[in-house]
Order: sequence, then structure tokens, then C-alpha cells
Amino acid sequence: MLCAKLPLFTSLLVLSSTLAYLLCGNTSFGQDVRTYHNSITRAGLNSRETILTTANVNVTSFGKLFTIPVDGLVDAQPLYLSAVTTSSGTHNLLIVATEHDSMYAFDADTGANIWHITTLKSGETTSDDRGCSQVAPEIGITSTPVIVRPTGSNGIIYAVAMSKDSTGNYHQRLHALDPATGKELLKGPVEIIAKYPGTGDNSSGGFVIFDPAQYKERSGLLFLNGTIYLAWASHCDFRPYTGWVMGYNSSTLKQTTVLNVTPNGNEGAFWGSGAGLAADGSSNIFALDANGVFDTSLNSNGFPSSGDFGNAFLKLTTAGGLAVADYFEMDNEQSENDSDTDLGSGGALVLPNMKDSSNNTWQLAAGAGKDGNLYLVNRAAMGKFNPNNNKSIYQELAGVLPGGIWSMPAYTNGKLYFGPVGSPLLAFQFKNAKLLPAAVAQSSNNFAYPGATPSISASGSTNVMVWASENSIPAVLHAYDANLHELYNSNQAANNRDHFGNGNKFITPTIAHGKVYVGTTNGVGVFGLLAASK
Repeated sequence: MLCAKLPLFTSLLVLSSTLAYLLCGNTSFGQDVRTYHNSITRAGLNSRETILTTANVNVTSFGKLFTIPVDGLVDAQPLYLSAVTTSSGTHNLLIVATEHDSMYAFDADTGANIWHITTLKSGETTSDDRGCSQVAPEIGITSTPVIVRPTGSNGIIYAVAMSKDSTGNYHQRLHALDPATGKELLKGPVEIIAKYPGTGDNSSGGFVIFDPAQYKERSGLLFLNGTIYLAWASHCDFRPYTGWVMGYNSSTLKQTTVLNVTPNGNEGAFWGSGAGLAADGSSNIFALDANGVFDTSLNSNGFPSSGDFGNAFLKLTTAGGLAVADYFEMDNEQSENDSDTDLGSGGALVLPNMKDSSNNTWQLAAGAGKDGNLYLVNRAAMGKFNPNNNKSIYQELAGVLPGGIWSMPAYTNGKLYFGPVGSPLLAFQFKNAKLLPAAVAQSSNNFAYPGATPSISASGSTNVMVWASENSIPAVLHAYDANLHELYNSNQAANNRDHFGNGNKFITPTIAHGKVYVGTTNGVGVFGLLAASK
């Protein structure tokens, strides 16, 4: 196998290539989950799960094993590292971040606390909610960290934390942590500051200025070609704010590239309900940005003449620094902006190459937001902007996601799974590189706000299971087969056996080595085969 022939790395400072990350996934380390939704494509798939099957995931043999308490909201997806060498022995680690600015490593099999650190500096507190109820009552670590793990090492955990000092100043910092100890590496953390040419919100002297008080890092971190990419959301729609993406060298923590997608306007931030920036095998980044100024005066290449891309499906090139390489903007962008019905509430997913009936190969990406439409773009030619219609897009399914999307989809075996607000989980089927016009399957239950971001486990193409957490009191974990027939939910067992805490927004289940990990408002619920706990 190609992955088996990849070279060994002996230094933490020589980081694995994106090619290895894409081709090998978690091969070198069992079922490691080192990034949001399992891979940089954000497909949400663990295809190497051999313990959990459609036959044994049921209320009799599967359920809650234990819960792990932590000191704040778990808004980030828990991550998983297998066989980490620590001072207390070798452990499979569950890495958990909280809004109390804490990072934890737990034994993923027993729940034992291996280490716990605070990212706060002396005299600091977590940030207040900045008058916005979206992340409350405190803001600490909101986004899912990313772990870079070269073969033969424990790797490095990268995380962004927000804090407030004793003088009232706010800070955003990028941390690099040792998975075995939680100690800072690479002389971290580094203070996040930035400016970009423009005259938009919070500009001075011909530059828009990044104000750490006005933003939170909600998007899951992305590692690509030795760079850690960050994307920023505002607090509610409280201006001034614009749309920032930044890149940091993963070996030095030095800022290497900055892009603002609304530099001469306002808004256009990256929310994504926690979804990370997605990437393809050519090192292009795909993202949905929120409502904001879109300049309808286009240059000769069809790009906004002022560089403002609010409410767009974006393709960013990383060669030579971040830049917008292509985009799609819907024809009714102004009315969507005016009504806050933007794409930015959802996350983008990069799909595998597909062939049509004429054997043509298509490179596609999927995304959806508040308007209830499902957008499928051709990554080689996304469609740009036509004020009269959306005919330049590869495919649009209008109104198939009732209630809108505050989540992101998952994909496997030709099926794309979405969890709209107030709707069942829906499965859409590809045929000849196009989606059939309506969902081919749906769950028997609905998901209240914010809907659900599904995760998928499978053993190759068999025992496909779709997992989703319900934001309710108590939270409910659901498991379905590939056609969304329910196999299990955590309300089925008598005497509240499988209750694991209150639901939390934007929670993405993590599945690894026969266990399912689900964040709550004050901990993580751990599920598996009940015999495993005896």
C-alpha cells in the first residue's frame, strides 16, 4: 500500500504532508480522529470501525458506559488519539476542549483524567459573552482543535482560546500542546493579530484591523501543507466585523498568510455551526461565509471589483498565500442579506470524484444554509454571480431542506446526509454525478434547532451507521442504518439508563474503536457495547 511506504518522521517539527493526511487518513494510528468531522474534506466518516455493527447497536447490547465531567460547555468536537505514550503508560486519549478555556486528555476507554490544563494566562478570565447569547455565559475554546501526528510521535494539538485580562482587553491565542502532557510547545501560545488592505469595518490607514474582542474562532481548525488555518465568526451580527481567514506555520506558530473576504465592506464572517474549513487534494479550501456586502460590480474575470464576497460559496487557493480563486453567489444575494438568510450557518463538504453517464469526471462540493436550498458546485468552475438566475451552478435543489441548515452534512457510498432544523435527518442519493431531486430516506424523528450534524461509522462499505445528537433536555443520541432506519436512541432504555446530560448546540459525535463520544453542556457521554463495561 502507498500509505505503508510513507517515510517515518522522528521530529515533531517535521510535519506530515497533506498528501499523507488525505490518502492515509487515520491508518497509521488506528482510528484516530484528529480534526473536525474526521478529515479535511469534512465527510464525517470513520470507515474503519469494526466493533460497532448494525446487529449489535441496539438497546439490549449498546448504551452509555460512563460520562466524563468537565468544567464548561463542550462546543468543540472531542478528538481521539490512539496509543499515546504518557508518564502513566500508553493510553488511547480523548481530547476535550471547553468554553472555560480548559483542555483535557482522558483515557478514552476508562474516562480517567490523564491531564488538564488551562489556556488562561495569570490574572485572566474567560471572555464574557460579548452581549451575544450564541456562546454563553463564557467564551473560551469554541472551535474544534486539530492534531498533527507524524508517524512515530504523539503529535501536536493546536487550539485557539479567547480570554480577557485584568485591564479589560480581550485576547485570541493559538496554542500548540503536547498530547502526552498538555504542555505548551513551539514557544506558544502566540497572540493573534492581523490587518489587511481595505476600507471596510474597523479600518484605519488603508487597512482593516482584526479586533480580538469582536470575534470568536468557531470554525474547526484546518491543517494543510504545514499550515494551520483559522476562520473567524463575530458575536451575533454586532458590527464592526468582516470576514477573516488566517494561516499559521505549524512548526513555528508564525503567521504566514491573511485574507479578508469583505475588506471594503462589512460582515461576511465564517460561522458554519462549528464546521471546519474544507479542503481538497489540490490544497484548495472551500467555505460558506455569512451575510455581508457582496459587490455586484464585477471585473473582467467575473469577480467583485472591490473584493467583497459576502454570503458566498468560496474556493480559496493556498498557493503563494490565501486568495479567492473562485466562488458562487446566488442571484437573490441582496434579499438574503437583508433578511439574514445566509449560507454561513452551514458547513461545506468536499465530495470524492464522480463520473456521469458519459464517463466524465466531476469534482464537486456541497453546501447549504438558512434558505433551505442544497447547493452543489463544480469545484473547477463554481459559477460566480448572475443577477438573473442561478443556472451557472452545477446543481441546486430548491427547498429540499425545510427549516434551513445550522449544521453540516456527512457523506458515504453515494449518499449525502443533512439534518435540517425541525426536520428529520435526510439522505440524498447521487446518480451519475447528480443528486436525485428529493431525499431518498428520512429518519422517523425530527431534530429541533439547530438540527443535527451527522457522523458516520462503517467497516469499509459495510455496517454503515449514521449517528446524530439531539439538542434537547436530556440530550438524545440516535443511531441509524444507511437508510435512516433507527437502530438505537438513548431514551429507549428503562430507568434513564443511557441519559448522559443536557443537549448542546452544534454537537458532532465522535466514533472510534467501538465507542461513541458526545459532548454536552458539562461533559462528554461515552457509549459502547455494554459488555465492554463489565
